[in-house]
Amino acid sequence: MKKFLAVSSLALATALAGAALPAQAADLPAAPVYKAPVYEPWNPWMIRLRALGVITDNSGHVDQVLGSGLSTSDTVVPELDISYFFTRNIAAELILGVTKHHVTGTGVPATNGLDVGKAWLLPPTLTLQYHFTDFGAFKPYIGGGVNYTFFFSQSAGNVANGAGVAVTNSHLKDSFAPVAQFGFDYMIDKHWGWNVDVKKIWLRPNWDGTLNGVTPVSGKVNLDPWLVGTGITYKF
Repeated sequence: MKKFLAVSSLALATALAGAALPAQAADLPAAPVYKAPVYEPWNPWMIRLRALGVITDNSGHVDQVLGSGLSTSDTVVPELDISYFFTRNIAAELILGVTKHHVTGTGVPATNGLDVGKAWLLPPTLTLQYHFTDFGAFKPYIGGGVNYTFFFSQSAGNVANGAGVAVTNSHLKDSFAPVAQFGFDYMIDKHWGWNVDVKKIWLRPNWDGTLNGVTPVSGKVNLDPWLVGTGITYKF
């Protein structure tokens, strides 16, 4: 009889313990559910379309005329920029555009007011940049690189100045130049932004010409332009 009572008590205790387990489990907090982050592929390409002011340095000289000077006109043109990001901080930028400039003489009477000529410039410029990424939507950068300027559709002035001197042939020579750069993008959203960019190019091409159809001359035109641009950014 004692043995039967002991077995019955053990069975009752086991049953009560089993019934309590669901209640205790129901009181435990639910395990948190974690969702995998949404992965957005990173695209390294960026383009910009800018209005570009080309502000030249009004200096230069004709070798054979002591005290001579040369002045180059400024201009505003559209410009396309293509950038490729090797990392989120390091990028290469290529700018494409064409500009037209007019060169005139200054200084002594022989060159003062002299219409030297006009030329179109194709100045592809490649820079390597470092982009700062710790300022939210404001993304400044600095860079440096190289420019190679092609001169085409060149024409001489063919008009005599007050001293009776006329340039009857004018030719600017293609030239390499170093470049320094700084600027920023302000991103409105993950694709669109506004850009401000400034470059300095130390461009000093050699020049050959002919005066009054008979006298060969040479010189150097110190363009040394500032390129000041602003426009729309699109990040792919």
